[in-house]
Amino acid sequence: MEKVFQKLRNLDAYPKINEDFYNRTFSGGIITLVSSIVMLLLLFSELRSYLGTSTETKLVVDTSRGETLRIDFDIDFPSTSCTLLSVDADDISGEKHHDITHDIFKKRIDAHGKVIEVRKDGIGAPKIQRPLQRHGGRLEHNETYCGSCYGAETSDDQCCNSCEEVHDAYEKKGWAMTNKDLIDQCEREGFFKKLQDEDGEGCNIHGSLQVNKVAGNFHFASGKSFHQTDAFLNDLIVFKREDYNISHKINKLSFGDYFPGIVNPLDGVQWVQGTSVGMYQYFVKIVPTVFTNVRGRTICSNQFSVTEHFRSSQSGRYVPGVFFFYDISPIKVTFTEKHMSFLHFITNVCAIVGGIFTVSGIVDSAVYHGQKAIKKKTQLGKFS
Repeated sequence: MEKVFQKLRNLDAYPKINEDFYNRTFSGGIITLVSSIVMLLLLFSELRSYLGTSTETKLVVDTSRGETLRIDFDIDFPSTSCTLLSVDADDISGEKHHDITHDIFKKRIDAHGKVIEVRKDGIGAPKIQRPLQRHGGRLEHNETYCGSCYGAETSDDQCCNSCEEVHDAYEKKGWAMTNKDLIDQCEREGFFKKLQDEDGEGCNIHGSLQVNKVAGNFHFASGKSFHQTDAFLNDLIVFKREDYNISHKINKLSFGDYFPGIVNPLDGVQWVQGTSVGMYQYFVKIVPTVFTNVRGRTICSNQFSVTEHFRSSQSGRYVPGVFFFYDISPIKVTFTEKHMSFLHFITNVCAIVGGIFTVSGIVDSAVYHGQKAIKKKTQLGKFS
């Protein structure tokens, strides 16, 4: 057994030196103190890295199909009343949505941006008098109401019982309603009274749209929109084009859920219209993004980049409004949060301790032998 112990002692890579032979120096103490501080700083940095997370980024081809895209927005129009403002959307697949009211909310705001009234989108007010029948008389208590479509009827028994139904009938005919003050339904619903009440006011419009995940556009325009022979038109009611001011401030615009690190470049962007009326256009490139946190929770969202352009109505026939034209990138970005493994942490700690210990030993040895050589030459009178 003694031979075994002797062989193990011979394998000792760290032979011990008698303390009587130690020679402690001032320079060695300084080097030890400095190396200890550096070692502690590096260990603390490594511990932070271990307790924190790192993000791995990959680019892959987006192979998803048949998905939808959610657009969340919050925009101030300080010079456009809520009654006039409408939201429309269409895409290259041919799907069109005009005068969207679902999940859209409007706030009447004053010149200072303070809220006057909050309401869900839609036009209408309490009816103020008995409706006018299609035959010309007022509705009696024992009659069924059937309002006139003012020449836009598609059948003899068609009734238009609201301003919106008259507008829809005109839209199917491809007509623009430029004389709503003469339409009984609109007058009863207080449409023009609301326009007068909101004169000089602005509008905050916020909500969300659910659209196909293909290239398309959505826009905010003054008046009701409709299509005729594949061309976009806009019913600007009774006002002149010069009266429309599309100055706006984008409080929020996103294309999906929030995830840590996302930057929406249009948040807080403001544009003030000059003397010319026209279309303000945003061209948006949407990049599908998948974020997975350290707990394995996955968030499917989108990032985007944007460029801007203003088209004056003087250079062509353009509808005054704010237009967002978007396209989908075929490349998907994936972000994956990861923790450093414990074995990796231990390896780095050992590397720090061993590296600092070795380097400080080399520096101490160089300083010690250098001082010793200088002292010896000084004693011999050879150092000058």
